[in-house]
Amino acid sequence: MCPVDTHDLCFYILHVPPEPNTAAALAVEAFLDAIGISVDANPELKTTGRDVANAYQKELLAGYQMDPAAILKEFTSSASKAMVTLRDIAIFPVCPHHLLPSVGIAHLAYVPTKKVVGFGALGKLVQCFARRLVLQEDLVEQIAYALVTHLGASFAACTVDVVPLCIAARGLRAERSSAISTAYAGERASDPGLREEYFRTLSVASHRRG
Repeated sequence: MCPVDTHDLCFYILHVPPEPNTAAALAVEAFLDAIGISVDANPELKTTGRDVANAYQKELLAGYQMDPAAILKEFTSSASKAMVTLRDIAIFPVCPHHLLPSVGIAHLAYVPTKKVVGFGALGKLVQCFARRLVLQEDLVEQIAYALVTHLGASFAACTVDVVPLCIAARGLRAERSSAISTAYAGERASDPGLREEYFRTLSVASHRRG
């Protein structure tokens, strides 16, 4: 029984809800035990459950806590019809089949109608969808369609170029293989001139930095 003067403190300790990742941390430890790796036998694994849970919840899968509409709501009115391009955004999307991240970059572009946003917002939009359990084929479409849906772009494009660890570290073990996907969206999505301009812009930037 708690002493009278510490009763409130004891009540709080007994009834405070656990941290959101506690169940996940215990699950990671149980998983390691299940595949024959004893957490108790290796001092290096003492905090592994917590660290893995934090890595996935707060970093790798943090996109579930982000809203694309909110990210793009702070826009500036503009009459410009010039294509806006942002390239080489580092991404680490997680494969929904093996829970392994891919390592690579994303590029995006859009042609505004009446709204433009800052480059920081574009980067956040990419992370909103990339920091989830997602196939890269879906990832490029989600980003492109978000630019059309929430920003009113007449043309939007997104390309991702990643090395999936699910084929680099397992299975085929194709360490030097990369996977590239591109999607277009908007009423001018099929415009061959805009598609050519998009890839020409990426190519020019690539040569300049190379």
